[in-house]
Amino acid sequence: MTIKAKGYATHSATGPLRPFTFERREPRAQDIVIEIQFCGICHSDIHSARNEWGRTSYPFVPGHEIIGRVKAIGRDVKGFKVGELAGVGCLVDSCRTCPSCGAGLEQYCDNGFTGTYGSEDKIGGTPHPSTFGGYADTITVDERFVLHVPDNLDPAAAAPLLCAGITTYSPLKHWKAGPGQKVGIVGLGGLGHMGVKFAHAMGAHVVMITTSPEKGRDAKKLGADEVLLSTDSDAMHKAHGSFDLLLNTIPVGHDVDPYMALLKRDATMVIVGSIEPLKRVDGIPLIFRRRSLAGSLIGGLPETQEMLDFCGEHNIVCDIERIAIKDVNEAYDRTVKGDVKYRFVIDMATLGS
Repeated sequence: MTIKAKGYATHSATGPLRPFTFERREPRAQDIVIEIQFCGICHSDIHSARNEWGRTSYPFVPGHEIIGRVKAIGRDVKGFKVGELAGVGCLVDSCRTCPSCGAGLEQYCDNGFTGTYGSEDKIGGTPHPSTFGGYADTITVDERFVLHVPDNLDPAAAAPLLCAGITTYSPLKHWKAGPGQKVGIVGLGGLGHMGVKFAHAMGAHVVMITTSPEKGRDAKKLGADEVLLSTDSDAMHKAHGSFDLLLNTIPVGHDVDPYMALLKRDATMVIVGSIEPLKRVDGIPLIFRRRSLAGSLIGGLPETQEMLDFCGEHNIVCDIERIAIKDVNEAYDRTVKGDVKYRFVIDMATLGS
């Protein structure tokens, strides 16, 4: 037996997303069935739907920023009740036996995690070889990969926390952003605006680094203490050697050297936005100040839950534009153009309209 589901899928790299019916597995003893209410649109959804990374199989259902209500639970589920608000992020399975999984870092699973969409379905129970994501009305997920969402958060605005939120929270925590630290957030978009909010809530002195004066003004409203225009060579030069940490959210390949020069000795710049080759990395800025260039990938399940609890405590959500699912293709085009502040979220109640 399977569960009938409806959603939106694309059937080719150049085709639009359109209505699609498919099947989810019936819940196993440890599974949770979630009735999806909202799903955010991540730029990774677009890259994958359009096969820009060269590994998409079709039909393809995107979506890994999922919020909904628990509809059914398996007999061994202890941590969730029917009707409870729940979330699913970028992962729905991992090997659970490697050192990374044992440390609660499933995103670095040594044997490869199972993504919420576009991954080999190692659990099975449906006729589809790949996982289907959250642009749909329902999803079945192992309890270990389901998250509790604080009730005080707007569920629509909380949905992008499952990717944009944890992608920025994790490195800020790992590199100990906090009081007495000057933290630069490079780029203001879906990731960058969350970086500003988190770094501010952690007590750091937050500087938005951007090419746009308008985005600088927006960043001040989000909690930035200062704005540094990367197009102002004098201002960039004056800021050399003054930052404890840089969170780089630029989504395309670029020259990192101008930003590396901003770091103090022994400080780090973390790349979270560019999943493609960087255009230039000179060894001199690293070697002569013992600086580090690092990367960070989302977060494991324990840290993602920690992030959601932090958001509940500090009342942090994403700035979103809520859309009907029929407008998803237009939202994709607008996202590519940077025409959103700062994340589109699909209202799944519109699936039937």
